[in-house]
Amino acid sequence: MSIAPETTTPQESMAERAYRSLRDRLIMLEIAPGDPINEGEIAADLGFGRTPIREALKRLETDHLVISYPRRGTFATIVDIGDLASISEMRRLLEPLAARKAALNTRNIDRAAFEQTAQAIARFSPSDGRELLLEYDLLVHRLIYQSTGNPHLEETLIRLDNLATRIWCLVLGRLPEITENIREHVDLLEAILDGRPDDAERLTSQHIQHFEATIRAAL
Repeated sequence: MSIAPETTTPQESMAERAYRSLRDRLIMLEIAPGDPINEGEIAADLGFGRTPIREALKRLETDHLVISYPRRGTFATIVDIGDLASISEMRRLLEPLAARKAALNTRNIDRAAFEQTAQAIARFSPSDGRELLLEYDLLVHRLIYQSTGNPHLEETLIRLDNLATRIWCLVLGRLPEITENIREHVDLLEAILDGRPDDAERLTSQHIQHFEATIRAAL
């Protein structure tokens, strides 16, 4: 399963594709925190030249996913659990706003994507694996962000959600069963599809609080 859609342009550049591919590897910890980023190896693996990779890495540094040191190179950033409080503070404010805006924008949302995602999550079995659960979580959030009609809000929330997902991935092995955390999204998606902004806002607030509590319990 590929990670979620977000706002794109018809003529997406190689640098943009390189950026999204690298970003998703970094947030899912396929590139481990602290690992060096070898431009040549990444370029060969993705099938791009080095210039798109360099452009992608500059953006990823702005996203706090990589860090560059003079004469040492570029590395995946360390996941700082201490960032959870500040990330959650921002998400508690902005995520409910995004869900409300999506529910008020039902004429322009991708209804098929919402419905298919809700059905897939409802069918999910724990035997499918926790990594797939995290991909569904990313998918839901990015669908909602895209549906706000506000590209600045979308961009900000994607960055915050990416950092939160890295924390989740880091403690995944210590977490109890998390299927219900993700299944909360089914009611949320349905609230948006039905054009119920108050319910969408409330359910999102509950989900963000539940996420933070789950992570803190694991710590």
